[in-house]
Amino acid sequence: MAKKQPGYPYEPEYAIPPGWLLASHLDARDMSQAECARRCGRSAKLISEIVSGKAPIEPDTALQLEKVLGLRSEIWLGVEKDYRLQLARKAAITKAAEAEKWLKSFPVSALVTRGLLARRTSAAERVDQLLAFFGVASVVAWQARYGSMRVAYRQSPSVASDDKALATWLRLGEVEAERIECEDYDSHAFRQALRSIRRLTKQPVVETWDQVKAKCAETGVALVYVKSLPKASVSGAARWLTPRKALIQLGGRYKTDDQLWFSFFHEAAHLVRHGKRIVFVNSASLEGSEGSEELETIEREANEWAANWLVPAKQWRRFASRWPQSAVAVKAFAEEQGIAAGIIVGRLQKEGILPWKNLNGLKGPGLPPCN
Repeated sequence: MAKKQPGYPYEPEYAIPPGWLLASHLDARDMSQAECARRCGRSAKLISEIVSGKAPIEPDTALQLEKVLGLRSEIWLGVEKDYRLQLARKAAITKAAEAEKWLKSFPVSALVTRGLLARRTSAAERVDQLLAFFGVASVVAWQARYGSMRVAYRQSPSVASDDKALATWLRLGEVEAERIECEDYDSHAFRQALRSIRRLTKQPVVETWDQVKAKCAETGVALVYVKSLPKASVSGAARWLTPRKALIQLGGRYKTDDQLWFSFFHEAAHLVRHGKRIVFVNSASLEGSEGSEELETIEREANEWAANWLVPAKQWRRFASRWPQSAVAVKAFAEEQGIAAGIIVGRLQKEGILPWKNLNGLKGPGLPPCN
């Protein structure tokens, strides 16, 4: 039933379809659609589409119907306007409901906590804020930009990750990267920077992190550290923002330096070795992870590249074959290689040469928790 409240304009909850009105007038005159079309000088297809609601009544058609059927053109156009407006209202309501449902699939509370969305606002306003955060104009545009993104995501089957949470975390990295001024990407310069960064691993992470970011930016790579989100158990990602600007995004809570540095060089490997059209994402827990055969190959290549970049394969085999267990041996080899001893400890533990509980005192602290 239509509702009318004092002080508000009358807005009916229904509108007469123009095609229904036209069909009723034709029936009352026992006139066929084809005959009406002939008298109006229009095609039978147009009259049929008006009756079925596929075509609107345009002003010139309204004038012709006035002459043929005797109903003023203003009435035809008024019925058409009311009907189309009612359809638009219904579509807007449906669209808003779908947008609110879409909104609920995102980690909204985490974005509110980080100050990226308003704390107190309506659902409709929050949808607009979320769209603005992603830099798109509509849910459809979001789907085209982020829903179709080619993401190579290797994850642990025991840690469920959500696509919307992952997209949000990736967008947080984009926003951070936009604030970093970078030179155009230079692959040779980036490799040179990685050699310098390798030497910096000997120093505490918190003392060298700004230098690492600066060296990356000088070669066209934005390096950001973004706290992981609920339902997005991510340790890092590598991607290309433009053909001339790459992004390495780290997100795990790196308690020790060996975890941080291996993740960094793993993501660097994707930029050095793999394509520019894929977003490479790595779970915070890769043990027992699963993915396509192609993805497994890519991840294995990145792991091997990072391991060999930190310690050349031949030298590692020579050292590991001795089954080293002492702090003295580890520190001596790390000094010989010019890298942090914690990196050596972490790799020995990973390969089962050293128990996980042994020599952890040689590891340095990673980065402090980020916002």
